Amino acid sequence: MQLRISLPIPSLPRFRRGLRPFACGLALAIGTALMPLPGLAQNLFAPVITVNDAAITGFEIEQRARFLHLLRAPGDPMQMAREALIEDRLKQQAIRDAEIEISEEDIRAGIAEFSQRTDLSPEEFVEALQQGGVSYESLRDFVSVNVGWREYVRTTFMPRAAPSKAEIDQARAAGNSGSSVSVLLNEIIVPVTPENMDQVEGLAEELSKIRGFDAFGEAARRYSASESRQAGGQIPWMAVNDLPAGLRPLIMELKPGEVTPPIPLSNAVALFQMREMRETGRDRDAYSKVSYAKYYIPGGHSPEGLKQAAEVAARVDRCDDLFGIAAGQPPEVLEKVEQAPGEIPQDIAIELAKLDRGEISTTLTRNSGQTLLFLMLCNRTAESAAEASDDDIGNMLAQQRLEAFSENQLAKLRGNAVITER
Repeated sequence: MQLRISLPIPSLPRFRRGLRPFACGLALAIGTALMPLPGLAQNLFAPVITVNDAAITGFEIEQRARFLHLLRAPGDPMQMAREALIEDRLKQQAIRDAEIEISEEDIRAGIAEFSQRTDLSPEEFVEALQQGGVSYESLRDFVSVNVGWREYVRTTFMPRAAPSKAEIDQARAAGNSGSSVSVLLNEIIVPVTPENMDQVEGLAEELSKIRGFDAFGEAARRYSASESRQAGGQIPWMAVNDLPAGLRPLIMELKPGEVTPPIPLSNAVALFQMREMRETGRDRDAYSKVSYAKYYIPGGHSPEGLKQAAEVAARVDRCDDLFGIAAGQPPEVLEKVEQAPGEIPQDIAIELAKLDRGEISTTLTRNSGQTLLFLMLCNRTAESAAEASDDDIGNMLAQQRLEAFSENQLAKLRGNAVITER
């Protein structure tokens, strides 16, 4: 077996997919991109932020904000630019410490890869950005950091991310064969921030040692951010095939009362406790595609955000109803996505596993908790009889693990950094 992992260049933090609106809306965005953006220092070349003594200037923030504006990323472009550049500095320092070198050829390939997501050629993409006030050097810096970080994650974590032959076989048995097994689980989803990373790691290790149902339920009510916390973490019966492939082997090995090891997600750590497992009497189809909708609501889990989410939930029965809800709003507030199961971010995949068609989850947030992710399952498409190869399954499992390692490592770096903002 040979793993051929090619991590995608991330587009922007918490805005990794759905760049098609860039091409169709670019002309409109350019019309406003050249206007001054608020909140910039008068001296654009003076340091505005330092990250472990590495400076970020007002000019860099302005450039990244324009870039975000052109890509129509949801949220405040100035605040997102500051956050993204802080992360860039942390990545650059890790890349330098690991002595990873990025060639000009690597950067050109990265620009070409990124431009493919906008339906523009690399030359057209660069020209469009320049018309919008974003210099080639700013794009080059952005791509260089992400190419270097991709290599850093691969070289640092691949030995821990590569699945064994046994894990691949387990994933195939639990998924591709159309498993008839359903499970009744308890869950704890603990949010992770740069400030609490170390504490959450220790807490998650302690929670993984729980064996009693009452003790796990008490911990869920105390620590979990999931909607199930009020019920002591209890979630309804779900088919094993609906779970992310990388999670299935861990779940199938549990006995009643046992808890999984801590499972790293994007901005969270998850633990699952087995309550019961049963055969349903007929095979449950495996899926080749899952269609779902993401509607972004300001305010995160604040009373205002949750109230708006409840109002939206009362007005929709299917995914297409969300287009009426989003009418008149910027197009980036609503995304309808169709992906293969292995392409779905693991935190979203876990939430979708709990849902039937037309059902909703409001557990997840984005933009550092400031935006509530209203998630709705649209449809699941049964996969064809052709089975995936060992390489395909291994790549999918490793990809999911590398993405989680990347998120957690960045959170660790930030938690240990000295960041000064002016």
